[in-house]
Amino acid sequence: MNGPIDAPPSLEAEALCWPARRAPILRGVSLAVRDGEMLGLVGPNGSGKSTLLRLLAGLLPPARGEVRLLGRPLRRTPRREVARLVALVEQQAETLERITLRDAVELGRTPWLSALRPWGAEDDGIVAGAMAAVDVQHLAARDWASLSGGERQRAHIARALAQRPRILLLDEPTNHLDIHHQLALLELVAALPVTKVIALHDLNQAMRCDRLAVLQAGRLIRLGPPAEVLTPELLRDVFGVRAAFVTDPEDGARLLRFLSIS
Repeated sequence: MNGPIDAPPSLEAEALCWPARRAPILRGVSLAVRDGEMLGLVGPNGSGKSTLLRLLAGLLPPARGEVRLLGRPLRRTPRREVARLVALVEQQAETLERITLRDAVELGRTPWLSALRPWGAEDDGIVAGAMAAVDVQHLAARDWASLSGGERQRAHIARALAQRPRILLLDEPTNHLDIHHQLALLELVAALPVTKVIALHDLNQAMRCDRLAVLQAGRLIRLGPPAEVLTPELLRDVFGVRAAFVTDPEDGARLLRFLSIS
């Protein structure tokens, strides 16, 4: 556990609701993210994970309920301060501008710049470190349009790291990445000394989180340590699969093995 159990929450959601035409996307979701922990969001497609992340980042205003950032209502926190504290990496984050990969990463420094605090050597160092952390430094001069989906994904994560946030929100960040970069990214994120909320599709990857929040049809149905939350009964009822834990003989890690329900 990266964040102490008794640590104050960095980010809180209270009875969050978000509407849609046919059915609500989120229905009364409440949770508190401890300072320094990595909270995983899991659930079937359409369960509300991406919407919850956008609400936590302040990109969507809740229809009902409230988000609190470091104990303060998010809606009363100046946008510049929010941008310094919270970074979000979305699944479909894109840019249509003709820029290089380094240009895209440099955007992460925007909240920290002003007429009184122009770009300097410190910013160069932060951007270089962020690119190196996700292994894209050799692509710095490449035109954005020439990058693969995985390279763009890593660039977006580098941009978020360059922002130097206290809270990092990631929406299925391993999408488009090969297995080597998936593992490297998860190790990097887990080691960051910040609060993390990460939506994941792969439940074995989600086992690395300190706690998991399980969403189903817009509701939070379970919250707790992965081994306690991902029971065979929950996996059957929520994900429609049979599952059992197996132990890796090499390092003793517990892994999930899935079978279809016939």
